[in-house]
Amino acid sequence: MDFSKLDGLIPAVVQDHATGEVLMVGFMNEEAWDVTRTTGYVTFFSRTRHTLWTKGETSGNKLAVREVLIDCDQDTLLVKAECLGDGNVCHTGVRTCFFRPVEGVTIP
Repeated sequence: MDFSKLDGLIPAVVQDHATGEVLMVGFMNEEAWDVTRTTGYVTFFSRTRHTLWTKGETSGNKLAVREVLIDCDQDTLLVKAECLGDGNVCHTGVRTCFFRPVEGVTIP
């Protein structure tokens, strides 16, 4: 995995392993990746707090890893995960972080 770009971070797209729904995007450094690999729960590096955080550590809505794929440049992960807890991943209390439509985009 190539952590040499983006100041040692790689984007990690999290997708529901059963439905394919995109749930959230976070960033991992090497340490967050190691914790994710060894625990089986998605762990990110917080760019604002400069610390590791495991998704759901306070809410109980953890993301259990079911499969991990890496892109062709080896600098972005796709994590297929099972949502534990109430199934809401977003900190706003909804299932996915992607719930706000963007208007004004040309769709051919």
